Amino acid sequence: MTFFKSFLASCLGIFTSFTLLVIAFFIILAANSSEPLPEVDTNTVLTIEMSGNIPERVTPSPFESYFNPGAAHKLSLVTLKENLQKAAADDRVSGVWVKTNMLSTSWANLEQAYDYLKEYKESGKFLYFSTDDIGMNEQSYYLATVADSIFSPPNTNFEFDGFLSQFTFYSDMLDKIGIEPEIFRVGKYKSAVEPYLETSASPESREQAREILNTATTTFVEAVSQKTGKTPEAVNELLSSPPVNRLQFALDNGLIDAFAFDNEVEIILKERTGIDTNSDLNTISFSTYGKIPAVNAGIEMPSSFDRIAVIYANGLIMPDLGSESPFGTSGMITADDLQEQLDEALNNSSVKGIVVHINSPGGSATTSDLIWNSIKTASEEKPVVASMGSVAASGGYYIAMGADTVVANPNTITGSIGIFNLLFNAQELTQNKIGLDFENVKTHPYADLLDLTTTFTPAEEQIIQQNVEQGYEVFLNRVAEARGMSRDEVHELAQGRVWTGLAAQEAGLVDEIGSVDDAIRIAAEMAGMEEYRVENYPVQKGLFEVLMGSAETKMYAYLDSWIPYSKSEDVSNIRMLLKQPAGQNWMILPTEIKIN
Repeated sequence: MTFFKSFLASCLGIFTSFTLLVIAFFIILAANSSEPLPEVDTNTVLTIEMSGNIPERVTPSPFESYFNPGAAHKLSLVTLKENLQKAAADDRVSGVWVKTNMLSTSWANLEQAYDYLKEYKESGKFLYFSTDDIGMNEQSYYLATVADSIFSPPNTNFEFDGFLSQFTFYSDMLDKIGIEPEIFRVGKYKSAVEPYLETSASPESREQAREILNTATTTFVEAVSQKTGKTPEAVNELLSSPPVNRLQFALDNGLIDAFAFDNEVEIILKERTGIDTNSDLNTISFSTYGKIPAVNAGIEMPSSFDRIAVIYANGLIMPDLGSESPFGTSGMITADDLQEQLDEALNNSSVKGIVVHINSPGGSATTSDLIWNSIKTASEEKPVVASMGSVAASGGYYIAMGADTVVANPNTITGSIGIFNLLFNAQELTQNKIGLDFENVKTHPYADLLDLTTTFTPAEEQIIQQNVEQGYEVFLNRVAEARGMSRDEVHELAQGRVWTGLAAQEAGLVDEIGSVDDAIRIAAEMAGMEEYRVENYPVQKGLFEVLMGSAETKMYAYLDSWIPYSKSEDVSNIRMLLKQPAGQNWMILPTEIKIN
C-alpha cells in the first residue's frame, strides 16, 4: 500500500511539474512577442462602453492578463481618467462616444466619473451619449447630462422616477427554522443587527437612509437642472410625475436630445468629424486606446521622478484566512496585505507622500486596529492622506483615523462609529427540529462561552456585552485623538450613525470634501511637491512569479477573478461569514445601503 501511495504521489508531482513547465513556456513566448502599438487614425472617435459597475481600479489576475491583454485596460475610474485625458490632448481623436445602459455603481464613483467627463469637455471636443435596448436608469443618465447630445432608440427603457433604498429582514425566517440571534451592541444607530431582530426598520435607520437618499437626489437633480435649464423644483416635479411613456416624456422635456439608432448616431458623428457618409467611421475602443502611452497622445510627463503612492484598499476588513483558503485574501483588506503595500511605498525613496484610498464597509474590530496602527506609523515617516471612496464606514472609518488628513466624496457613506457582536443560538433547530443532542465536558467555567447550542446565561451575556463596550470605547478614543475632540463629543456623533461625506465634514468627522485626485494634491502639498507622478498600489504580480511562488495556493487565489464581478462581492461576503472567528467583534456598516 505504501508503494502505491508513493507511486501515485510521484506521478502527481511529475504531472504538476510538467503542467507548470508548459505554462511557463507559453509565458516566455508571450513575454518575448512584442505587440505593436495600436494605430490611431486622424478624426478618430473614442468609444466607451458603460454598463454595470464602474470600480475605482481594476487589477486583473496574471492569468487574465496573459490570456486577455486588454484586461488591464477595463473601464474603471483610473482608466477612465487616463483615457479621457489622452483623448483631450490627442490631435488624432476628434471626440468621445459613450454607449451606456443601466449602471449599478455607487454615487461617489458616479460623481468622480462625472467630473472626469466634465474635465474632458473643457478641451472643446465633442461628447455624445447613446443607449441601447436595455435603456438608461438615473445613474447612467446622470453621467449623460454632461454630454453635448444624448441619443436613444425610439423604443427602449428610461428610468426617471427617483431613488429607492430597500431593507431586508430575516427575523421571521429565523423563527421558522429555530435559530435565535444573540445580539450585543453599542449605540442606537448600530442597526447592523436589525435585520435579524425586527421585521421593519427603526426610526434611526430610516433617518440615516433618508439622509443618504437626499444627498444622492440633490446631486442628480442639480445635474439634470444644468442639462435642461429647468429649476431644481421643476426637475423634482418631473421625477414625481407618473412614469407613463417615459421615453417620449424625456424627449418632450429636453432630457434627451433625439431618437436615433446607432447607425444614425454614426452618421451624425461622420458629419461632425468631416468624414464622407459612405466611408467607415474611424473608431477606437476604450481598451485598445488604453494601450497608447500618454506621451504618444501628446501629454507632457512631469520632469520630476518624485511620486505619490496611491494604495487601493478595497473590501471587507478581515483577519488573514490562511494559506489553506484556495481564494487567498482576494476582495478583502488584511493587515499583512496593507502593511506590505505601505512598506513598499515607505521603502521607495522616490515616494514622498501616500494616499490610502478606502472602499470598505468595515469588518473585524481587531484587524481594523492593526491597520489603523500601520497607517498611523507610516504617517510618522511620510505624509499620509485617507481618501474615502464609495464607502469608508465603521472599520473603514476607523482605519482612516491613522492618516494625517481625511478626504471624502459628498456621497461617500462613512461614519458608523460603533461595534457589535452577532451570534446565533441554534438550540431549537438542533434539538427540537432535527433531533441533535450535545453534552459538554469542560475544565473551567467559561470554556463553553461561545457554544451556540445552548442559551447564554446572564453572566455570559454580561461578559460579551462588556467586551463590546470596551471595543466601542477604544473606537471613540481613536476618533477623539485623530479629530481633536473629547470622548463625549465623538459619542454624540457616533453610536453607529451613518453619515454622508458632506454631513460628516459638517460634523467634523472628515477634513475635506473631494476625490482621490484632491487627496493626491493634498498629499503632494504636504510633501512640498509641485511636480510628481502617481504610482498605484498594489502592483500586479506576474504570472510567472505566481506560479513559481512558495505556495501552490497562490495560483488558485487568482481563480477568484474568474467569478463574474456582479457576484464576486456576494461570494466574498459568504466566504467571510463561513470563516469568521467565533466571538469576533465587528465594526461593519449597519446594512448594505444601495440606492436604486
